[in-house]
Amino acid sequence: QCTYLEVEQAEHTHAVVLSRPAWLWGAEMGANEHGVCVGNEGVWTREPLGEDEALLGMDLVRLGLERGSSAREALEVMTALLERYGQGGSCKEEPVPFVYHNTFLLADRTEAWVLETAGRYWAAQRITGERAPAVLGARGAACPCQPPADPPVSEGSRNISNQLSIGSEITAEHAGLRQRARSQGWWSGHGEFSFAQVFSLEQQPPRMEAAKARFRAGRELLRQHAGHITAETLMSILRDKGSGICVDSEGFRTAGSMVSVLPRDPALPCVHFFTATPDPSRSVFKPFVFVAGIKPVPQVRSPTFPQDPAKQIPRFQSSVDRRHELYRRHQAALELMEQDQERGQKLLETLQELEKQGLEGMKALLEGTETPHPEELADLFFDCVEAELKFYT
Repeated sequence: QCTYLEVEQAEHTHAVVLSRPAWLWGAEMGANEHGVCVGNEGVWTREPLGEDEALLGMDLVRLGLERGSSAREALEVMTALLERYGQGGSCKEEPVPFVYHNTFLLADRTEAWVLETAGRYWAAQRITGERAPAVLGARGAACPCQPPADPPVSEGSRNISNQLSIGSEITAEHAGLRQRARSQGWWSGHGEFSFAQVFSLEQQPPRMEAAKARFRAGRELLRQHAGHITAETLMSILRDKGSGICVDSEGFRTAGSMVSVLPRDPALPCVHFFTATPDPSRSVFKPFVFVAGIKPVPQVRSPTFPQDPAKQIPRFQSSVDRRHELYRRHQAALELMEQDQERGQKLLETLQELEKQGLEGMKALLEGTETPHPEELADLFFDCVEAELKFYT
């Protein structure tokens, strides 16, 4: 059972960790036990929006993670389900539908992909590079593969931000993509075929006009750090307010952020950092590692409701408070930061030190200078959340 409809069950699904809006089944970003990471962004295209309830792009994120043991396999899962069921339905918990198509970033230990859609049609681009690629989504997901001995080439970085961005460098596509473009008069059938040029709207929705600047800024920030992109690099980019990548105004705030480190060596664990709170510039990235017996973290799980307005027909006729404990305590801390700048700055410095400890622990783990017990890794994310909560007391 996805957000709005059922799809056939898979014989086997993988363990996943997800960052998602609490009212729906899917996720905006996440990872699975095999080191596959997927995140999505909304886009508007020439294809009509599907207000009829179908799969959400966020459902496809989760389905790809649950059923794909590699980035390529997740892409194949997602495109097959997209072609069969389509995408549609409101993506926001409000009475007035908010509908969009989707772009995705997919990465694993060895390769990365951009997948972009227009209705049931799609195009995918494999991110090239002599070494491991780094990818960045302005919604808040980022993934550097662990830097190798030799630096990666600049082509090994890619970002997305609420617009189609795949031009003629298409690695795979919907079998009927070009025929669809010809039949609609969007492409003559001759010369170069650019997915972004053919399927993009001439006029984007007003709220998405800033996407162009965000996309350019993200690409430039990645270019500036080419050859030495680290987890800290991507965290700093996700916190960049001047570019609009980190949003905290106009009634909208970057809701959650994620950075994953995917070592090329399969003997080393992947480390996934989540804020679980909004505005990464004032949040803590906390490490999570897939091991047996992971300790549940109820402090970052939103409450459930017997009469959930997202599940009753008609939907979204009332609202409920879905904030989990860490979210509520973090919001109170943000208010403190704004009211008392001196105390707020001290709190922010304390939080930054907590994050620094997590990053240092990750480096020690991946360099082999420390070998924590499996129980320590199983409790890792829980302990970090508990430590953060204590600072808010």
